[in-house]
Amino acid sequence: MTRLIALTSVLALAAMAAHADPAQTYADECAVCHGDHRLGGTGPALIPQTLGRMRGPNLEKVIAHGRAATQMPAFDEVLEPQEIAALAKYLQTPLDTDPEWQTEDIAETLWLDPDYTPANAPVFDADPLNITLVVETGDHHVSVLDGDTFEVLDRFETPFAVHGGPKFSPEGRYVFIMSRDGWVQKYDIWSLQQVGRVRAGLNSRNIAISSDGKHLAVANYLPMTLTILSTEDLSVEKVMPVVGKDGRKSRVSAVYQAPQRRSFILALKDTPEIWEVATDPDADAVYEGFVHSREKGMIEGLPSSEGLFARRRIMLSAPLDDFFFTDDYRNLIGAARTTGKGVVVNLNVGREIAELPLPGMPHLGSGISWDKDGRRVMATPHLEEGMLSIIDTQDWSVTDTIETAGPGFFLRSHENSPYFWADVFFGPNRDLMHVIDKQTLEIVKTLQPVPGATVAHVEFTRDGQYALVSVWEDDGEVLVYDAETLEIVKRLPMRKPSGKYNVFNKITFSEGTSH
Repeated sequence: MTRLIALTSVLALAAMAAHADPAQTYADECAVCHGDHRLGGTGPALIPQTLGRMRGPNLEKVIAHGRAATQMPAFDEVLEPQEIAALAKYLQTPLDTDPEWQTEDIAETLWLDPDYTPANAPVFDADPLNITLVVETGDHHVSVLDGDTFEVLDRFETPFAVHGGPKFSPEGRYVFIMSRDGWVQKYDIWSLQQVGRVRAGLNSRNIAISSDGKHLAVANYLPMTLTILSTEDLSVEKVMPVVGKDGRKSRVSAVYQAPQRRSFILALKDTPEIWEVATDPDADAVYEGFVHSREKGMIEGLPSSEGLFARRRIMLSAPLDDFFFTDDYRNLIGAARTTGKGVVVNLNVGREIAELPLPGMPHLGSGISWDKDGRRVMATPHLEEGMLSIIDTQDWSVTDTIETAGPGFFLRSHENSPYFWADVFFGPNRDLMHVIDKQTLEIVKTLQPVPGATVAHVEFTRDGQYALVSVWEDDGEVLVYDAETLEIVKRLPMRKPSGKYNVFNKITFSEGTSH
């Protein structure tokens, strides 16, 4: 009997030891959805770079109880608490080596919807340029709104954790949407149908479309690359390794379209450079080595690149990210967040030309600009301070600061509105929204539409008559305000609505809309 008990105990301990190996638990329970190497599949990637940005519930609770509005099941009846804890810790452990994700890997993920039928004209009666897309992060969908009646024309599923803002083709027919896991989705607004999907990276930041609508750039953290896709069929045109002049690999913080320059502008996270990548097939040659003579027709030097996707480096004193561009895309302001300052870079001459005191982590990507007293100014919120900075874009001085009820994330306006709107996304006053006069810089009204609920991100209809505000909660809504009277005229129930994007405002680079 003693031997039997001992043998049984040994076997039980062996079984527990086997189940206690989190890598084995992952292989048994998770890999089928999240991939053999934790890089994602039908479910998202389970690596620190992705998990750290989800801002969702506690990871152990997600494993134990599942996640609402997703296919993530509960494992509390399958795994012991200690196994769940070990698995959660394992998922937050970095991969042993940085994975590759090259042209062949991307091409294997391409999926074109067999049911997609392109329409010859919009299949709805609404103004196709006054369509507004609402990203609903609560259950990973996008609602397609008629900008006149606010009727929901379609509601389609997106990849998990959409990020970075959808981008529209120049005529406004197609929209491209990107997820944190690097999935890019193409949707035909005229047909109200998905065209297809492809995975362009493993952990991505945002996308940009070229001014001619032919190329889509995907900024990647993992691997450290810029992926360029054909917008026509989502095929890979180029995968560019991002390596600084000093040989250091870098993540891409963001990529932007510079329409007048016919190029993409890249913010590099880990090396003090900005890249400009040409989208013009006739772009001038770029010389990065010694050039003996630049006399026209007599250049003596070897170009590092030329034509389509030619890359130009702009060297900086420190890495910058989160750019704001002047209207002509001649200058940009980048945040040097560790130094409490902004840096102005002239893209024509390729160097820094000014510094700005911008403490509290300015969110320059949400900056907007307008004319005030005959001068062009821009405003930016700050992620760590309750203030807005007003900057003169001619002499690069900070002319004013506006005290707010707390740190904000988004600013929005419209050329037909005398006001701009500023949320208070962070802190205890996140249920407030300031409406500010563009000329006096006075807060005209502070809105509190739903006490205790986060309100954020404003988008205007094509004509600027209405302002749409997100109640950023799981059982949330989009509030439609009369932009003149500042009264609510309609409420649209939504699942944690975040960004809203009007086709006309985006494709025309409407004043007051981030790009």
